[in-house]
Parts: sequence; C-alpha cells; structure tokens
Amino acid sequence: MPIPDTRIMVVAPTPTPFTGAGDVDLDAMARNIQRWLQTPLSGFVLGTANGEENALSDDEKMAIVQTVHDARNSERIVIAGIDLPSSPDVLRLAERYAAAGADLIRVRIPRGLQPDEVRAFYAAVTAGSPLPVIVIHQTFDTGPGAPPEVIGEVCGLDNVFGYITDHDIRFEGWVKATFPDDRHFWICNGGLLAYGALLGANGACMWLGNIAPELCMDIMAAGYAGDFAGARRLQSTASMLDRRIGEFGLRGVKTALSLLGYSMSGPRAPAPSATPEEVEQVVAALREAGLID
Repeated sequence: MPIPDTRIMVVAPTPTPFTGAGDVDLDAMARNIQRWLQTPLSGFVLGTANGEENALSDDEKMAIVQTVHDARNSERIVIAGIDLPSSPDVLRLAERYAAAGADLIRVRIPRGLQPDEVRAFYAAVTAGSPLPVIVIHQTFDTGPGAPPEVIGEVCGLDNVFGYITDHDIRFEGWVKATFPDDRHFWICNGGLLAYGALLGANGACMWLGNIAPELCMDIMAAGYAGDFAGARRLQSTASMLDRRIGEFGLRGVKTALSLLGYSMSGPRAPAPSATPEEVEQVVAALREAGLID
C-alpha cells in the first residue's frame, strides 16, 4: 500500500502468538490485527525481538508478514524487521518480504562495524532494496552502532524512510542535530515518549504501542504540538506501564495482551511464561492505568 504522508506515527513490534503445539498461530495473529485496526496504531513491525525473531524460521516470518498484510485490509503499514550484518542477506530477505506484502524494511545497524563499514552496508542496502528502509539503532549491550554524524549521513541516503533511536537520549540528541529534516525520527521506548518529542521525534516504535496505543499516540501528538505539560502528565502512566510490565520482558507484554483480550500465548518454548505472581503484577499495572477494570 502507499505509505501515508503522516507526520506523527506510532508503530509497534508485534508479538507472535503460538498454538499449544508450539506452531505460529496465524489465525490468532489475524484476529489481533483486526483488533489493532480499531486503535490509532499506525502500523505493525514484524520479525523483531519482541516478535521472537530468533525463534522463527525465515518461512515463518514470511507467513506472518503475509498474514498481517492480508488482515490489515489495505490499512496501516507493515514493516518487516531484519537484523543481519551482511548486505546481500538483507537484500535477499527484503525481496521475500516485498513479495509477502511488507511496505518497508527495518534494518538494524550491525554490531561491531567501523564507520566506513556502516556507510558501505547502508549504501548497498538502500540502493538494492525494493522497499524503503528504516534504520534502527538498537545494538543492545555492544555500545553505539556508529558515531552520530554517520547515523545522520546514512539516514540521508535515498530510499531511507526514517530512523528508530536507541535508549540513550543524550546520544540521540546528537544524532538529531545531524538528522535530515524530511525523514521520520522515532523514539524507541514507552518510557521515553515525551522526552523523544522534546528532542523533535515525530513518532515512536515500542512494545507499549501494542498495549496502550491511544496513550502512546496522545503523548506523541501533545509533544509534537508543543504541549509538553500535557505530554508530561500522560508520560507518568506510560512510564509506570513500561517499568511494571517491561520488567518481565516479553512474557509480561504477552500476559498484558492476553488480559486485554488479544489472542496471545506465552513465549515460544523453551522461554518461560509469566508466573502467577507476575500475572498479578501485570493486572495491577493495567488497572492502575485504567486499561482493565
């Protein structure tokens, strides 16, 4: 579908439901997409850590993208995540994702590369990809993926749609100073939404968007409009949810979605599901936020 020219966008890394036998539950995924279409969520990011990318085969990832593409009824955008250090492998998957119905690919800055290697990687990916590229800077515990100026440079390449930050607001402020004005700049975490808006972010990509899409969109819209007092009031709820659900990782996110009525399983084996005590804490957080009775 054509990518909408919307300045404020909130997308979420979509969790993967599984059957009791441990297979990807595509029917449940389609039902969940239909529910999210009733929210302000701008789109779905598939093949991510939150979607258990390392527990999925390439064929399963393609089936998920195809399912979401079909279920979204030409609404919202479908973004396919790729986390590979080889540009030929990225382009191989990009072709498959395009055929499955993705609108964009989200490509992580490879870990451990030198600045010139990062430049060469994205030059090859952006030149060869059949889909526009979102650069993501989340290298987990390995330190910055590239200097701020290099990130700004690669985000200015042709065929780049935008950028997803890492969690270091200080560093990302340096990136924003070098960033092209005509590209999307998305903050990466529900606990950072108002702070990202203060930096100039015009969107977000984070797991909290699955659970509280209205809240996340309201924070970004308030910040984008310069209503930082309003954004700050809403941020207190987002930060509470981010901490009290996020401390349990993916099992906390999936538990919250199940409690909200989505068709969701626990993580794929052998990863554990939430304990009864953890479920109680997630319930309490959702109640405090007014998301369940």
